[in-house]
Amino acid sequence: MRRQGSGGPEIERLIQLLAKLPGLGPRSARRAALHLIKNRDAVLGPLAQALKLAGDLIKICSTCGNLDTVDPCVICTDPGRDVRVLCVVEDLADLWALERSAAFHGRYHVLGGTLSALDGVGPEELGIPKLIERAKDGTIEVILATNATVDGQTTAHYIAAALAPAGIPVTRLAHGVPVGSELDYLDDGTLAAAFRGRKTLSDRS
Repeated sequence: MRRQGSGGPEIERLIQLLAKLPGLGPRSARRAALHLIKNRDAVLGPLAQALKLAGDLIKICSTCGNLDTVDPCVICTDPGRDVRVLCVVEDLADLWALERSAAFHGRYHVLGGTLSALDGVGPEELGIPKLIERAKDGTIEVILATNATVDGQTTAHYIAAALAPAGIPVTRLAHGVPVGSELDYLDDGTLAAAFRGRKTLSDRS
């Protein structure tokens, strides 16, 4: 028997699917489902259409691992990109964050995760051999933009060691005190990284 105030199976299915999204629990999923249903013409319909198109057209770039409707993706085929510089990121969210910042104008390589012996994720699962082959093709610098976690640091050290025989310069994004932050609000790991990455100040800097 359906409980009073509960939706039909279609609504419950919608709630269950929404609850699988990051940051949405059962309660938030119910609120989101209710909002979609109440705004079916302005939101639910267009969203359903956008999801259908995304599922049909979006594919993984066979070169860098980015998502796009073409393969290779528009970043890989952009003639304005510096093809000599390769930035390695853990996930697509990191690539998108760097693109929003407009701070990087080279190529990318998306690992899709980090090395983790406990989870059975090794170099092959992350496509690191493919990364090494890409880097050998005219690359003058590899930038490691993995996160400042234990697994991220382990992955960065592994890639740097794997590229060492090829003589390709490897750099890593600096980790430390964010611009505009106060020391009192920073965690211990961030402060420690800031001290290790400190620079000498001079009048010419």
